[in-house]
Amino acid sequence: MKQVKPVCVGLVGSGYAAYLHGNGYEKVSGVPVRLKTVVDIDLAKAEQVKARYGFEQAITSFEELLNDPEIDVVDIVTPPSLHPIMIEKTLAAGKHVICEKPLTGYFGQDGDVSPIGKNVPKSKMYEEVLKSMDELKKIVDASDKKFLYAENYVYSTPIRKAAEIISARKSKILFLKGEESLKGSSSPVAGEWKGTGGGTLVRAGCHPLSGVLWLKQQEAIARGEEITIKSVMADTGVATSCLTEYEHRHISAQPNDVEDFATVTITFSDGTKALVISTDTVLGGTKNYVEIYCNDNALMCNITPTDILNTYFLDEEGMDDVVISEMLPAKLGWNKAFVSDEVIRGYMGELQDFVETIAYDKKPSSDFDLAYKTIKVIYAAYLSAEEGRRVTF
Repeated sequence: MKQVKPVCVGLVGSGYAAYLHGNGYEKVSGVPVRLKTVVDIDLAKAEQVKARYGFEQAITSFEELLNDPEIDVVDIVTPPSLHPIMIEKTLAAGKHVICEKPLTGYFGQDGDVSPIGKNVPKSKMYEEVLKSMDELKKIVDASDKKFLYAENYVYSTPIRKAAEIISARKSKILFLKGEESLKGSSSPVAGEWKGTGGGTLVRAGCHPLSGVLWLKQQEAIARGEEITIKSVMADTGVATSCLTEYEHRHISAQPNDVEDFATVTITFSDGTKALVISTDTVLGGTKNYVEIYCNDNALMCNITPTDILNTYFLDEEGMDDVVISEMLPAKLGWNKAFVSDEVIRGYMGELQDFVETIAYDKKPSSDFDLAYKTIKVIYAAYLSAEEGRRVTF
């Protein structure tokens, strides 16, 4: 590839996702990356990200970032309620957009009775979210800048290899099963619909959901077919509601008006199926996988935990700054350690694709269409679960 100028990045937000993206930027090769500005209303947090990854400056003003002519792309890792307005402003400023998952959601409107997860009909949420995304789609389509959807499952190394195999063999995927489950979130707003736009499904289940939708897309491209989503059926609930305070001590989830359990069945236009599972009731670390059952093969994409490195410790001496795994309270005994986590879970591939997309004016693997479909399915699932019926597209 020809020599290109550095892609200049502005990062908005300095929470957990900022570090995931920072780890990805560190591994990008072939295209020079200039990490210029990190923005957060909490300057101390922004300064920590600046120091860790070598950003040139940390500031508190999003508008200042947008007015910087050197910035090529704005990487948005803020809470999802801020995504639509930040996307719109970024594109209006003539800059490319990287948007962390999920694209958007329903976070409440004037006149809603609180808590909205228990009092606002999911039919209203579904309609309002689709309306919001349609308006955003017009803005994205009208812009000459790139929209890059930061869904790491699409770039996870097992899923990329599975897609390569399916494409080479022109396999027909008959059934997909994907899951992301854990013991809950440490975020103080994770239990509130107004803070997250839903519970475990939108917060964690969006990952395997996007993964299975992307894999069906790769199958369709390889076989020269058009495959769409026909219908969605779902069940959600609050499984932890039966626990006493003492019994709840190991589970981080504290759902107020959101779900801690969800299953979603998708029927595609070719009659094939996908099952997505997401719960906040699973101890032992984060569980991430996609299983693919085709007419001529079966592929097990085991993302986390893996068996690359198993560790055993009788004490934690010297281990304070050593990351073993995600969502494990201790490092004692046997554990399955994360190795090259930013590579296996797709953060390196994600940022590599994004900077190449900007540098060489190409199409990204993860785009607005995938972001849109993921949220449409999620809110159709919420509607299906509440009304006890199949939602047909």
